[in-house]
Amino acid sequence: MPNSTKIAFIGLGVMGFPMAGHLHKAGFPVTVYNRSPAKAELWVETYAGARQSTPHMAAQGADILLICVGNDEDVRSVFYGDDGLLSAIEPGTLVIDHTTTSADLARELNQAVAAAGGQFLDAPVSGGQAGAVNGQLSIMAGGEQAAFALAGPIFATYGKGWQLLGPAGSGQLCKMVNQLCIAGILQGLSEGLALAQKSGLDIATVQKVLAGGAAQSWQLENRALTMAQGEYDFGFAIDWMVKDLGYCLDEAGSRGLDLPVASQVLGFYQELQTAGQNRCDTSALLSRLIKPA
Repeated sequence: MPNSTKIAFIGLGVMGFPMAGHLHKAGFPVTVYNRSPAKAELWVETYAGARQSTPHMAAQGADILLICVGNDEDVRSVFYGDDGLLSAIEPGTLVIDHTTTSADLARELNQAVAAAGGQFLDAPVSGGQAGAVNGQLSIMAGGEQAAFALAGPIFATYGKGWQLLGPAGSGQLCKMVNQLCIAGILQGLSEGLALAQKSGLDIATVQKVLAGGAAQSWQLENRALTMAQGEYDFGFAIDWMVKDLGYCLDEAGSRGLDLPVASQVLGFYQELQTAGQNRCDTSALLSRLIKPA
């Protein structure tokens, strides 16, 4: 069913491409922009939406602007300047940033959008590429309740759950907690699987048994078997986890908090980057400990 709410979606990577697609399939008129024009052309061929050559042009006349790019610098590059989307914001426009960024950037964007008369939510997601494709993302938001209420029909197209955590920046802080937990779980899972393999245990059986107890986790259920087989050419890239853990440690440092496990695991990921595994899935931590059988 057609929807009169006009959407601009900025960033068509492995997450943004299907997320924008869900919006189009839900009946929203969607205009996209991507820094690599070929990706925008492919999106239009796939979903029959519209594309523009700058963030400003994509955002003109839109009621809701969504951003899903790589890092703080990428967000600033599409947000500011004559061609940036900030210059197209009108009173009442809602801006939602799905990029995982620093909390400081979220607060900065909130102030800039408010000064232009708009509303802002920082809304990083969890669930990976599969969650984006299947419309099963978990969305953690920071901002005002009124903005969060407006975003509900948008989030419903690609999310399985969404929660307002507090003022601007709170969504990014929650995502940091998410990434810290994942990093620690993956290192623990890697060490456990290394012991299991060296001891001659059948990994499929181990995975089945552990999934029914206190060691159960998404990583155990979805990554244990691929890790044991040395398959890492999919999923959430190490480059992105290094970026995210950097934000986590910066935020923790600003609060006088030491995160020893995160610091160590970040070092392990940086080793894997140096070894050329920077685009491998974050579960590649096991490859530091043991080679696949």
